Amino acid sequence: MVSIKSSREIELMRDAGKILGTAHNEIRDYIKPGISTYEIDKFAEKVVSRLGGKCSFYHLYDFPGNFCISVNDEVIHGIPSKNKIIKDGDIIKVDGGVEYKGYNSDAARTHIVGSVSNDIKDLVERTEKAFFEAIKVCIDGNHVNDIGSTIEDYIDKFGYGIVEDYVGHGIGTKVHEDPEIPNFRSTKKGIKLRNGMTLAIEPMINLGSYEVYVDKDEWTVKTEDGLPSAHYENTILITDNGPEILSLV
Repeated sequence: MVSIKSSREIELMRDAGKILGTAHNEIRDYIKPGISTYEIDKFAEKVVSRLGGKCSFYHLYDFPGNFCISVNDEVIHGIPSKNKIIKDGDIIKVDGGVEYKGYNSDAARTHIVGSVSNDIKDLVERTEKAFFEAIKVCIDGNHVNDIGSTIEDYIDKFGYGIVEDYVGHGIGTKVHEDPEIPNFRSTKKGIKLRNGMTLAIEPMINLGSYEVYVDKDEWTVKTEDGLPSAHYENTILITDNGPEILSLV
């Protein structure tokens, strides 16, 4: 069942989103060659705690970290590790959630470390742009499929692979709520969007094929062809005045 948030719930989700957005900005400035993904994760945990929130991914479905940190061909759900050291030329996907007084936010960013090819720069920029194209149709009366169709129409012209096995979602008292929000066109319109809905929209775009697999750690999702992937996500609120991004500071 899709929940419509009350004014009180919306304020709490704004607070959760502000904490997460601020944390992402500090994480962006912290990432550099030579540090491990474990260090990034511990830094993220400290920032969220300092700001009064809790890392909602910690032990969510038994995930063994605070944030998912995925490198290069790792799409999502990368487990923080002391042995995974960031180097020049990497792209780092940092995906996290914050719980504040029982309400959640969810957002992801892809960070470029040092120098990368123009192909990878374009991939990262266009994945972010796909999100901003998608939220243009997040208005009362449209349908979930309008979101995925908009992302697919924007991304298809570049020849990238759109991940199909993992999708966006509703969010509120739980990190994952109804509805599922694919990043591609569906044969069904899906539910109607209504003011007061809170959604996590998250294009996951591969430089090559859309095909992915789960690594032997049973968490990390990687591209089948070994090419890089990018991920961009925010929690949004549908309002009378259009979408409000709750996790961008």
